[in-house]
Amino acid sequence: MGLLDGKKILVTGVLTDASLAFAVARMAQREGAEVVLSGAGRGLSLTRRTARKLPVEADVLEIDVTEPEQLAAAATTLAAGWDRMDGMLHSIGYAPPECLGGDIFQANWDQVQIALHVSAYSLKALVEAFRPLLAAAGAEGGAGASVVGLDFDASVAWPAYDWMGVSKAALESLSRYLARDLGAERIRVNLVAAGPVKTMAAKSIPGFTAFEDTWSERAPLGWDVLDTDVVARACTALLSDLLPMTTGEILHVDGGLHAVGA
Repeated sequence: MGLLDGKKILVTGVLTDASLAFAVARMAQREGAEVVLSGAGRGLSLTRRTARKLPVEADVLEIDVTEPEQLAAAATTLAAGWDRMDGMLHSIGYAPPECLGGDIFQANWDQVQIALHVSAYSLKALVEAFRPLLAAAGAEGGAGASVVGLDFDASVAWPAYDWMGVSKAALESLSRYLARDLGAERIRVNLVAAGPVKTMAAKSIPGFTAFEDTWSERAPLGWDVLDTDVVARACTALLSDLLPMTTGEILHVDGGLHAVGA
């Protein structure tokens, strides 16, 4: 019996099979879940190709989180086939190049608002669109629904991360407010703060190799930037019924680096 037997889970942000979201989708299927993916824009065809690499090919919804019409259409489509949504993974983030690189003054508001919209506000937009389905899971009793977001610890300033770091701080705060407002509907909202992993998203961050080169040395448990499964395991646990009274939490999966000083 799998941890997610019979559960219906939406996984957003899958691009390639090296992504953290793909690792979560793959593990969710192996643990018995029915999984649907989402993609957007020019990456949608890539998401569809990657969906074929899962143990069971998953359906793919088009969801641009900045387009309310697409969110509404996706919710309508999914509601036609699902009576509830037991879990959702938020794995969406983007910042224009000017928002990264080590100079916080380089970006203007037009660029910063894109980073905040896509990387933080999108969590609220997704939950709002699928709230009836998430609430339906809670109405059936049991542990209810679980929303999990992928995070990168925002308690300190990181080299080159700049406005994406600010966006992650907003995401962390937002997750707590969503946990507050959705608890009565038995919808849990938690984040997994992962260590650096070699993904397509990571490649867009200038100086990412600085994280790679030092993380494994500083983390008490060590760290492998190619290992996506350790993050997927944590997400799967949060999506399951193992932690029914955990919400508003940030679970660090980073080899313990967040807990130590220089």
